[in-house]
Amino acid sequence: MPPATPERIRILVVDDHTLFRRGLTALLARDPHFEVVGDAADAGEAQRRAQELQPDLILLDNHLPGVNGVDAIPALHEAAPRARILMLTVSEDEQDLAAALRAGAAGYLLKTIEGEALSAAIRRTMGGESVVAGEMTSKLVSAFRGASNGGALPAAPAPGPNAGLLESLSPRERDILRGIARGASNKEIGRELGIAETTVKIHVQHVLRKLDVSSRVHAAVMATERGLL
Repeated sequence: MPPATPERIRILVVDDHTLFRRGLTALLARDPHFEVVGDAADAGEAQRRAQELQPDLILLDNHLPGVNGVDAIPALHEAAPRARILMLTVSEDEQDLAAALRAGAAGYLLKTIEGEALSAAIRRTMGGESVVAGEMTSKLVSAFRGASNGGALPAAPAPGPNAGLLESLSPRERDILRGIARGASNKEIGRELGIAETTVKIHVQHVLRKLDVSSRVHAAVMATERGLL
């Protein structure tokens, strides 16, 4: 395998199913921007490999033998402080979603995701976005309501002072927010609305600023809670 370059995202795959790990590694290897530097079958091995390899991103399954993936996130952050952790699991349970985001996961995807969508999600994650599977968007509200203020996942915005924030959005910005709440990427939103991806990015920045939130996940929660979908 060619040596990594600054443009290549170095990935550690953590999953207890050998065939899935091999298949996922082969899938990611098709993208010249990715380099799978290692894999692991359980949380302990993942921690050792993360410390050794210092990957840019860890793709982490939740259902691991011994310690669940969600419970392993703090140790993985300690082993590889600069790595972003992206959950890739079969679990659609809102408690797993909440626990992962509270523990500091950068995103939560389902294994039913298509290959191209996974590649795009990895790039978005490395770009600083919080990526959550579209199928899980409706469960974000419940996840936020169950979160404690002291965790990485803050409580959902309360009614009252924030109730009129959505009213400050233009019709186009509301369309953008609906796309965010569905879990769509900027490219997908642009295609739906017939506008350039760069224009969508500018609108997203305006939406986040007007809603006084720091991420797309928070914006999606607010949109869902206010009945915008």
